[in-house]
Amino acid sequence: MVADASPDLPGITAQDLLAKVQTAKVDGLSGMVTSSTDLGLPAIPGLGGDSSKFTDLLTGKHTARVAFAGPDKARVSVIDDMAERTLTTDGKTAWVYDSSKREATKLALPAHPAKPEVAPEKQTYDPQAVAKQFLGAIDPSTKVEVSGTEKVAGRDAYKLRLVPKTDKTTVGSVTLAIDSKTWVPLQVTVMPRTGKDPAVQLGFSAVSFDVPAASTFAFTPPKGVKVTEEKLPAARHTEPKGLPKPNGTKPDTGKSDADKPTVVGKGWESVVVLRGAKLPADAGPLGQLLAKARTVQGTWGSGKILTTKMVSALITDDGRVFIGLVSPDTLQAAAAKAPR
Repeated sequence: MVADASPDLPGITAQDLLAKVQTAKVDGLSGMVTSSTDLGLPAIPGLGGDSSKFTDLLTGKHTARVAFAGPDKARVSVIDDMAERTLTTDGKTAWVYDSSKREATKLALPAHPAKPEVAPEKQTYDPQAVAKQFLGAIDPSTKVEVSGTEKVAGRDAYKLRLVPKTDKTTVGSVTLAIDSKTWVPLQVTVMPRTGKDPAVQLGFSAVSFDVPAASTFAFTPPKGVKVTEEKLPAARHTEPKGLPKPNGTKPDTGKSDADKPTVVGKGWESVVVLRGAKLPADAGPLGQLLAKARTVQGTWGSGKILTTKMVSALITDDGRVFIGLVSPDTLQAAAAKAPR
């Protein structure tokens, strides 16, 4: 993604720009989104077929056609290698289509769905959703500044830069390109602490803020496509499972307390802890990565640690997984603090 010359826009403080971004709202939009990801994952020889999806969203460049209207209408079509994966929903019915497999799944949505993640594309290719994750993490450990202007998808934008004050994270900075008219994030660029190239860049190459027609979210399976019909369960309560509660208690995921993900640390030093992991016995993608991993031990036990320029993951022998955008030392320190 190449930005045009910097536009001349009125000055604005970081505080005012942040306030506008956090309250920005549009009724709908559509466009083309491109993503480029380089987390520094090692090459895995012989990776192909379905196994290639293990790293599909973690590396390389991808393009998607997107459309959103209101809170319950969305369409994302990811175009890769002469194939297309589509997720679309009109709020009542959702379709998931994979042209390479010639298969489609039709999902009947209940009036109050439990909102499971039926496909990662809906969040992965929405610059607004990705930007909100970083904006929600702003705390005193973050320096926020306006670092200039740029053109993204032909639109004038301010650059809002978030810089971690701690050296324990692998994130060097996060820059959000904010549309100067709608205040909607148009592009997200994540820079690692080491290196000059972005680890992640996701943004619009073309965008329209006109509300897409209702027909945009309809789907008719191509001839010869195998269709499977399913019905999603209704939520037992109105609060979506898995979301943090305002009082700081653990989210309700339907799992036992022992299996629920927890978080050690705060802000940029946060580490997610998963329990009950089963290490692969075969030479699949994860098995190949673990074969290259370094064996470590400490007061927390022993295990394997995987490190890239952005992500660190510790898989312990007793089935715990620690993962975060932090240094290996920070990860092991978090493991020492976490209850078994």
